[in-house]
Amino acid sequence: MPTWTVAAEFTFDSAHYLEGYDGSCGAMHGHTYRVRIEAESDDLRPSAFGAGPAFVCDFRTLRWAATDAANGGLDHCVLNDVLPPGVVPTAEMIAKYLCDETHRRVPEGLRLRVKVWETPTTWAEYRE
Repeated sequence: MPTWTVAAEFTFDSAHYLEGYDGSCGAMHGHTYRVRIEAESDDLRPSAFGAGPAFVCDFRTLRWAATDAANGGLDHCVLNDVLPPGVVPTAEMIAKYLCDETHRRVPEGLRLRVKVWETPTTWAEYRE
């Protein structure tokens, strides 16, 4: 069976702090997060923005988090204030949150993989 994979990479700038963390990450600080979201499917569908069944999903949909927080994204926010209660803003939890939220925006049946770089040399990956 054929399989298609599409991916979108983007960045967003946000601040966060790790409450109760014994170290500099316990204080408010910011990052330019780099994100890669991959979507895999065994069949193609129409885009939510038009056109025939020739998409896994639209790249625009995968980049939803790059918009500013006032428009539902994560750019230029304090993650501690925007993420749901109980989601500690570590790279691991941000990756899971992005995966869960992306699932709400893409067609059913896609398999997602999300990678979040907190710095150019440190990252976390979440896949279903």
